[in-house]
Amino acid sequence: MWTVALLVASNVFMTFAWYGHLKYKSSPLMLVILASWGIAFFEYCLQVPANRMGHGQFSAAELKTMQEVITLIVFSVFSVTYLREGLRWNHLVGFGLIILAVFFVFKKW
Repeated sequence: MWTVALLVASNVFMTFAWYGHLKYKSSPLMLVILASWGIAFFEYCLQVPANRMGHGQFSAAELKTMQEVITLIVFSVFSVTYLREGLRWNHLVGFGLIILAVFFVFKKW
């Protein structure tokens, strides 16, 4: 459970690092890059321990798959609430197909 919690927290930081600056397009690019790096530092402080603790219980492929699904969930909430951008049906279908991929990664064949 710690792995998932740390992955969620790290994704919140990374989503802000990658996309938070879109509300501040008039800010100088170098300032935005430095701010994003500063935010991403905290993402790494959570992401690396999450992967270390989770590896063994989960394979690297399973950890990466979890990361991607969590990223989509965090990004969807961020996009709607912070950027005020709606999710369209085609976005949801695409995300659904990625979720379907989770089945294939985690299924023990």
